[in-house]
Amino acid sequence: MGKTSFLPFILLLLFLLGLGKNACAGRHSVNGCSAWRTNVESNNARGWKVVPPRCVSNVGKYMERGQYLLDFKIAIEQSLAYVKDLELRGDGKDAWVFDTDETTLSNLPYYRKHEYGGETYNSTLFNAWVGEGTAPVLPSSLQLYNVLLRKGVKIFFVTGRDEDFREVTTKNLMAAGYRKWSGIIMRGDSDQGTTAVEYKSEKRGQLVKKGYRIWGNVGDQWSDLTGTYVGSRTFKIPNPMYYIS
Repeated sequence: MGKTSFLPFILLLLFLLGLGKNACAGRHSVNGCSAWRTNVESNNARGWKVVPPRCVSNVGKYMERGQYLLDFKIAIEQSLAYVKDLELRGDGKDAWVFDTDETTLSNLPYYRKHEYGGETYNSTLFNAWVGEGTAPVLPSSLQLYNVLLRKGVKIFFVTGRDEDFREVTTKNLMAAGYRKWSGIIMRGDSDQGTTAVEYKSEKRGQLVKKGYRIWGNVGDQWSDLTGTYVGSRTFKIPNPMYYIS
């Protein structure tokens, strides 16, 4: 038998070994949780209430071990590159919209105690945390914020927080380093019961009707970035801990 006769069998063996190795890795490493996070960020996964139990550990490691902040930083770098080439009008109507929670301020200290989104959302507990006014800054967003201010862009926070939290939110933002803005837009009584998409679309629309040009819009939820009057460019910040429609 010639030497080359064994080649097909060797190649078959290597192929089978490779399949076995990959199958093992897929079964034991992440249990599909990295794929689940990818589908959350691409907005394929919608309407979910809690992080799947099998993925709580995976999400915790993602949030705590540097990858989350790296992904966040890269998203902001994309927005900085966009801002660099913007031809602003300079008439006081150039505007940018920021979300608040998980975009400019981090609630990770709260979610660290609640299984990184693996527990059902409890508004009483979360509002108590917000009321403390101690949410830490997300540094990459503050970097973008300061660049925009230096360019003369008007900053608006459009947040899903209720009007009752205006004072504590203002103090928290200032303590985190956000010292100057043109408006904080919060949910009032008439906004209760609307989805985030409906509410934020309406509030952005009010800015546009006042003559503002929304050059950019940053948020951690797709509901921050969809609907109407979304702006010239949107930038999605990663957040696998919760979903808001």
